[in-house]
Amino acid sequence: MAWKPTQIGDLSGTTAIVTGATSGIGLVEARVLAEHGAHVVLAVRNVEAGRVAADTIGGSTSVERLDLASLSSVRDFAARVGGPVDLLVNNAGVMSPPTRRTTEDGFELQFGTNHLGHFALTGLLLPALLAAPAPRVTTVASLAHNQGDARVVEGSPDGDYSPRTTYGRSKLANLLFALELHRRATAAASRLTSTAAHPGVAVTNLVASRDGMGARWLTRTFAPPLMRLLLPGAEGGAEAVLYAATVAAPGSYSGPQGPGEVRGGVGPARLSRLATDEDLARRLWARSEELTGVGISL
Repeated sequence: MAWKPTQIGDLSGTTAIVTGATSGIGLVEARVLAEHGAHVVLAVRNVEAGRVAADTIGGSTSVERLDLASLSSVRDFAARVGGPVDLLVNNAGVMSPPTRRTTEDGFELQFGTNHLGHFALTGLLLPALLAAPAPRVTTVASLAHNQGDARVVEGSPDGDYSPRTTYGRSKLANLLFALELHRRATAAASRLTSTAAHPGVAVTNLVASRDGMGARWLTRTFAPPLMRLLLPGAEGGAEAVLYAATVAAPGSYSGPQGPGEVRGGVGPARLSRLATDEDLARRLWARSEELTGVGISL
């Protein structure tokens, strides 16, 4: 598919929220949406970094504090948002800390941030989303969802931590959520569209982040420059997400089309068997409502 972000139509009069928009593909997503006329809310943990990012973007932007590792922060953020919200891009994430860490609420950091934080955010913003004429929620997954397993419902409890598998579970949770949200929206005849996408393998600050793989000095120092020799940067990684956020079909999963879906033009991405397990999705949904205290009813 020869789709490029330049093909995005006029977004004037719409409001988009992008989580994790201070750097990497989140910053590119925010910039491109603003370039096409949307008012973009940069939902970020570091407000000062968010303001710097907003200055580089130009266009119509605002910056709001959101720490997805804190359910109280998620609730505070949602309470400050006035509708309608046309687009929510669940983009922020933590990748593979070498040792197990937890969120403010005691959840394993990756499951708590990547999945539970975005689950709660989507649920709390649902009234604002449904106030828009054609609301869309796009959730960023990963090739790593293939490394997740059915224990995703358990939320990676203490004593069961592997950086790679636990990250895979959190990304599998992202996909299970996005597809179940689509099914529930369809069953309710809701205007809401849910899509998912993965960026392939892109060189972004996610690799160097001290919250994840970059907790190791060697990784954050040497991995990014070596990866840049072979892999696309944030611009290329953002393409599939921007496609999913603007024109992709409801319930679709998009990604790069090159070998191994690592890079290339945008098109349909492959789902693991577990990602299409509707019973697993329903059980994860119920467990997520229980853990976050946020019910989602369309």
